[in-house]
Amino acid sequence: MYQVKDFIQTNEGLLFAVVHSALESGRVLVFLRYVWMDSQWCKLHSDEANAYLRLHAPHYLWHSVLLDADLHAVPLFAIHQHYQPRQVLSDLLLTATDDPVLMDLQHLCRLFAEKNIDLKQLGVTGSCLLGLQKHSSDLDLVCYQATQFIRLRQVLEQLITEDRCQSLSDCDWLEAFQRRGCVDLSLDDYIWHEQRKLNKGIINQRKFDLSLVNPSAEECHRYQKLGYVKLQAKVVDDSAGFDYPACFVIDHASIATVVSFTATYSGQAQSGETIIAAGQLEMDEYGRQRLVIGSSREAVGEFIRVCRV
Repeated sequence: MYQVKDFIQTNEGLLFAVVHSALESGRVLVFLRYVWMDSQWCKLHSDEANAYLRLHAPHYLWHSVLLDADLHAVPLFAIHQHYQPRQVLSDLLLTATDDPVLMDLQHLCRLFAEKNIDLKQLGVTGSCLLGLQKHSSDLDLVCYQATQFIRLRQVLEQLITEDRCQSLSDCDWLEAFQRRGCVDLSLDDYIWHEQRKLNKGIINQRKFDLSLVNPSAEECHRYQKLGYVKLQAKVVDDSAGFDYPACFVIDHASIATVVSFTATYSGQAQSGETIIAAGQLEMDEYGRQRLVIGSSREAVGEFIRVCRV
């Protein structure tokens, strides 16, 4: 019922992003993203969100046993509204509007539909999902089917070739790099990894982003953190590299996979490439180990980087 990229609003008006589809003790696993302050909705960074809840709503602070992580959780009875990307996009595509952000969203979706993309498999998240878009807002599209997502990236490449969409400029990449706070990658490394992912573009001078939510991919194992680890290994399977979390199977003596909960490292590596990765080592109830990037939203000190020749 609740999926990653959904949002929920609580009875007191807090807006949380859903971070896991599984319920835990009757609660939705989430993270606070917007609060109403000074007569407007304000977007919060991780530290700001934790500080706000400690002061105003500590009952939403939560240590997830499932993920062995400190995040936020909202009981089902406290949910006032559930924002679902697919339903909202479907409604917006049928809505007459003079909002420039929504007009660009509709135009982009028409281009995808012309290339036989099934719009029923797409949703919109971020500010457009919540009706909080501003004139400068980006577009955040979600795809819910893995094979359709592969096709979507191919279509984006075609649209760029046809100049119906554009690639990000150097200034756009710099802005994205600064916004992401990728202190563990150089700007050159960041751009090299991002450009080959084919999940970002420009339409009518507005940036847009494509991401995958694959409901069949999310597991509900319980994990225990074992500490910070840095490794070098070869990627042997990247087929779930754009899933949430992104998952890369590696050739390693004891660690089976590298997974990322932060979008920065989604699609970061390809099969056959050697990576350097750093993050939190975790073990599930069956003794299987994985390296996790994204133990916090900013993931400082946690990264995946391809060893470039």
